[in-house]
Amino acid sequence: MHLSRRAFASAALALFLSHGAASAAEVKEVRLDWATYNPVSLLLKEKGYLEEALKPQGITVRWTQSLGSNKALEFLNGGAIDIGSSAGAAALLARINGNPIKVVYAFSRPEWTALVTRKGTGIAKVADLKGKRIAVTRGTDPHIFLIRALQGAGLTEKDAKLVLLQHADGRTALDRGDVDAWAGLDPMMAASEIENDDVLFFRDPAANTWGVLDVREDFAKANPEIVRTVIAAYERARDFALKNPDALKAALAAATKLPEPVIARQVERTDLSHPAVGPAQADSIRAAGIALQQAGIVPPETDVKAAVEALIDPQFNPPAAR
Repeated sequence: MHLSRRAFASAALALFLSHGAASAAEVKEVRLDWATYNPVSLLLKEKGYLEEALKPQGITVRWTQSLGSNKALEFLNGGAIDIGSSAGAAALLARINGNPIKVVYAFSRPEWTALVTRKGTGIAKVADLKGKRIAVTRGTDPHIFLIRALQGAGLTEKDAKLVLLQHADGRTALDRGDVDAWAGLDPMMAASEIENDDVLFFRDPAANTWGVLDVREDFAKANPEIVRTVIAAYERARDFALKNPDALKAALAAATKLPEPVIARQVERTDLSHPAVGPAQADSIRAAGIALQQAGIVPPETDVKAAVEALIDPQFNPPAAR
């Protein structure tokens, strides 16, 4: 029996649509991360807004902690979570390296990273890092921030000794004197600043890329309404955080076991007022991507602009923020 080309195409489309519907219907659990660098996630988890929204569909929620953008992106790439928290530039680097993700929401516009040293090291500017040991978490905004800072001082990663550690271990290494500097991340950076009197010797808020939610591309295509439900729940948590800053600080204190002055320092450096993704995030991420390309981290043949356009997906922007 021979099908006409039109009949075959119609049959294939029907099969695709039925498979997509089945895939969406089969979702019984949505897997997200929570992270201390994403304060809104802490309130979302604590308040149960997403569980409440998904319960009528018989869908449960599973939470996994991400210790850094690199871990969130690893979880996404391995299929361990469906939606995760990262820095915008880290998401771009991951996508360029083959991690099929989309950026769908901005949970914060932070100054969450700076270059940190102990008092007495003699390090006062980026150029002083030549030949020094620097703790850093590869594939995260602090790592990208460090690369750009070195580049601005006419240096590269090869001019220093990078010690690859997760963020909290980087702070510990700095405190112990195992490294001379650290590409810090809040809230650990705020703790080192307040508790140890460590020095943030190089800061550049504009070079901190946005805190964004990433979703696996296949998950978003198969389950767009679930993604919208997640973002709507995030919006409830973000609104609660803006109206109840003390509750936000309490959630951070409970998760980090850090004292109130440290939490207050992190919160004052975290802007939660711009949730929609679009040109602002694209500009920030593209600038980071070009800097990484110039530093040799991103292949020279990569079309950074096209990669950013493929990464950011504004279709899920909250209605009120469009």
